[in-house]
Amino acid sequence: MKLYNATMALVASICFSTHLNRVAAFSPSSRVIFQRALRSALYSTTEKVSQFPLAGKSVDDAPPRLRFAPSPTGSLHVGGARTALYNWLLAKKGQYEKPGTEAGFVVRVEDTDLARSTKESEQSVLEDLQWLGLIWDEGPDNAEAKYGPYRQSERGEIYMELAKKLVEEGKAYPCFCTTEELEEMKAEQEAQGIPPRYDGKWRDADPELVKQKIADGVPYTYRFKVPAGSRVVINDAVRGTVSWDAEATVGDFILLRSNGVPVYNFCVAVDDAMMGISTVIRAEEHLTNTLRQGLILDALGAPRPQYAHCSLILGEDKQKLSKRHGATSCNQFRLDGFLPDAMVNYLALLGWNDGTDNEIFTRDELIDSFDLNRVVKSPSVFDMDKLKWVNSQHIKMMAIEELTDLVKEQMEAEKLFADGISSDDSAVNAIVFAATSLAKQMMETTKDAATNAQTVLSYALPKTFDEIEDQGEKDMIQVGNFYLLATKIIEQFENNEFPMPDPENPLAAFKDQAGKGISEDNEAGAGAYSYTAAYKAHMKALAKEFGIKGKNLFHPIRVALTGEMSGQDVTKQLSLLSMATSDTSVIDKESVGVVSFEERMVALKAFLETIPEEFRAPAKKGEKKAKTNTGSKTDETSAAATGGTGAATAGVADPKDSYEGPPITALDIRVGKILKVWEHENADKLYCEEIDVGEDEPRQVASGLRPFLKPEDMEGRLVLVLCNLKARKLVGFPSHGMVLCASNEDHTDVRLVNPPIDAKIGERITIPDFNFEGEEGKPFAENKVGKKKIFEGIAPHLKTSKYGVPEFLGRPFVTSAGVCTSAITDGTVG
Repeated sequence: MKLYNATMALVASICFSTHLNRVAAFSPSSRVIFQRALRSALYSTTEKVSQFPLAGKSVDDAPPRLRFAPSPTGSLHVGGARTALYNWLLAKKGQYEKPGTEAGFVVRVEDTDLARSTKESEQSVLEDLQWLGLIWDEGPDNAEAKYGPYRQSERGEIYMELAKKLVEEGKAYPCFCTTEELEEMKAEQEAQGIPPRYDGKWRDADPELVKQKIADGVPYTYRFKVPAGSRVVINDAVRGTVSWDAEATVGDFILLRSNGVPVYNFCVAVDDAMMGISTVIRAEEHLTNTLRQGLILDALGAPRPQYAHCSLILGEDKQKLSKRHGATSCNQFRLDGFLPDAMVNYLALLGWNDGTDNEIFTRDELIDSFDLNRVVKSPSVFDMDKLKWVNSQHIKMMAIEELTDLVKEQMEAEKLFADGISSDDSAVNAIVFAATSLAKQMMETTKDAATNAQTVLSYALPKTFDEIEDQGEKDMIQVGNFYLLATKIIEQFENNEFPMPDPENPLAAFKDQAGKGISEDNEAGAGAYSYTAAYKAHMKALAKEFGIKGKNLFHPIRVALTGEMSGQDVTKQLSLLSMATSDTSVIDKESVGVVSFEERMVALKAFLETIPEEFRAPAKKGEKKAKTNTGSKTDETSAAATGGTGAATAGVADPKDSYEGPPITALDIRVGKILKVWEHENADKLYCEEIDVGEDEPRQVASGLRPFLKPEDMEGRLVLVLCNLKARKLVGFPSHGMVLCASNEDHTDVRLVNPPIDAKIGERITIPDFNFEGEEGKPFAENKVGKKKIFEGIAPHLKTSKYGVPEFLGRPFVTSAGVCTSAITDGTVG
């Protein structure tokens, strides 16, 4: 056997030398690397092979060393990013738990596919990892580190030395089979119903024949000699025990190609051993590679790492996620305005959870919570709506000042700024700040602030009444108040009587007294001249003059001024418009489609001329009753008694008949009692509340009621709580549920919804004409309510009547003690 091994060592040397110079496909740089390795093999055959750091140790006890090994043949996509994240999280956790050890996160570039690998792709992948914040401890940019280099293309000497070692030990051998012979072998086996595999033709060939073949220049590969009867068994951290009959499954497989380039599985096994990798987390598609890698590691005398093969990520059609499902590359998510912390948060949830209902995590919380034992076997579905929701929650946790640079990037990408304008211009920073403040509460991505600014600066009012497509807008104009109010606004503007933003301090509407950004519509700026206060005073005067209030006042004015039925605070919108149309504006007005206030008034005046005469004034009371009140007196009395609108009254269209949203029974709205209220220490608009909802323990709930109510006005009160929302952290506070409130049209007045004083704590509210009994009436599970956005679908239909009664489709919220109420009339509930 010793003679055979020595002969094979000589054969290996001759093989490498002959074919490096003969194969034209082998690149000059790679040839130099392998020739250097050959000299090492020829003149230092007795030199000790590099040590494996974990040799003789238990990988379970070793400091966690994990690696992400991308192939630089394209962009970093969602699946690869999740793999990198899981490895990074476990490595970071190991560094915290075992400080001063070699625990760490390694990035290793697997670029042995010489035809497809590019430096540009490698750089792209590394930049994406950096954007995600997955910073490596060892990688291609520090090749001099202890276990480098970290590109497989630079590790040729290592592979050569270990291949030679396997040949010397009789664990590998040269194979001279041609492609034609291998194809014929495969065809014969398939014809016999045998799984195709190499039949071992050159496994125990005569050393002299091998030597002669080499001397004759016959091409060859190097094959691994699979031990007879061998099995490979692993205890996968995700999939449990997995085993293979190695001999029957793979046969003797190739280690080195005929051009001298090592194959993927050989490189991976060698690198994992040489770099002391303790745990390998990767996609399940690599599970079959574990068989070959395990055999190689065993042959080298290196310990196998712990393996964890994560299930695939699917698109919403349950097919493997791909480009056809939309954005999948990390760079595209960055360009689309997603935050790296939100991406990391969401990627972590694609196959893992911490055992609670929490879905919002900071990076440190993920490191602390992550455990391979919580990674699930079943595939995960990539849900873009869920990612946007997670992103919106992270945006809400950030101050406006932290978001402005990201919004600026989006505004630059959308080409909102005029040519030649520097991104450092103070006017650029000012309008970016304003755009961020304006969009903060509705942003799902930072791009939303840029697109919202474009919408706000444009004017969507059609040229004529007949061109209106939105039926709600047309109905509002037909009531008759729009014509009167719009005419008055034009008159006041032409007489310089309509309040406008302060041109000397346009940012006043967006900053508080401390100079911090305002993101809530109900907050006014702190300048000496408060445009918001002046505007609201003017609206009150108009309401008094025309005898109009609520939506009959605000909707017409909003459409007249902005061209939209809904949106953010009008004064902040007009303040942004003032900045964009000033003499020092940095906005590219033409490309963005900016419509100044003066131009809006001209367009509004022309539009008014197209409104039919019958819609230019409200109908008189008597006329209105004759047109709409065809129901019985009993029905009218019944509606008034409950405070309802009488939606189901005969002769009046019932909104329930046309409702197509989620069932109201999906919501678990219960009567609760506030036991305790305190101010959130890190969020100046949040209260933390302890509420009894009829469970064993009170729930903790965070609410944004701090600007509207005092703690003493809340403690001891009965309230309505939406209980089947998943628990999540709001600025670090674990909140489980939502207190329902009523608010006026512009959200400047927010009040609690009041159950009857005799209502039972923990009882579920019901709605007339809907079945809350049996299986059909059961509330949805928390997970379903969040993922399917059930509440978001129902919320637009939750309103308060003219009597202040909270309703769904004109039907009141009812408890065992009677109907719920609120202090807000003609408002919304949420």
